[in-house]
Amino acid sequence: MKVLFIGDIFGEAGRKFLKWSLPSLEKKYDPDIVIANGENSAGGFGITPDTYLEIVQSGVDVITGGNHSFDKKEGMPLHDSESNLLRPGNYPSELPGKGLGIFSTKKGKKIAVMNLMGRTFMDPLDCPFRLADKMLEEIGDQTNCVLLDFHAETTSEKMAMGWHLDGRVSCVVG
Repeated sequence: MKVLFIGDIFGEAGRKFLKWSLPSLEKKYDPDIVIANGENSAGGFGITPDTYLEIVQSGVDVITGGNHSFDKKEGMPLHDSESNLLRPGNYPSELPGKGLGIFSTKKGKKIAVMNLMGRTFMDPLDCPFRLADKMLEEIGDQTNCVLLDFHAETTSEKMAMGWHLDGRVSCVVG
């Protein structure tokens, strides 16, 4: 399976570049699914209904988040209404949205996308390592293709997550 993952779409410039570059990237690489981090798409902080729509209309299938996911109040309801918009799963469960989704690709295959956030130099959150294990249990045998967007500040925490999930997920990005 070919996955095109696009890192942080930052503000208007990032959205314009996405709209301009994604068609040629899709033509060149023919991905089965396009996933992008959109937590900074609205002026560098958060996501709004307009920026969400712009990203999806550009060709992105799944949008992940991070510590700026809820910076724009007007974007908060999107996390409950749009199934292809994820936020870090280790945020409090009272917040809208979810951190795990199973999506169908253009070719009908299934991919699980997990979105978690590290804790070093970040807000205090639930343990991403324990939650990753729990999410993998939830995925079960629905698919053997699992991608984690791990939004973290330190390379050491990202490496630790990679080692923790080694052999159990297809890819860890972030």
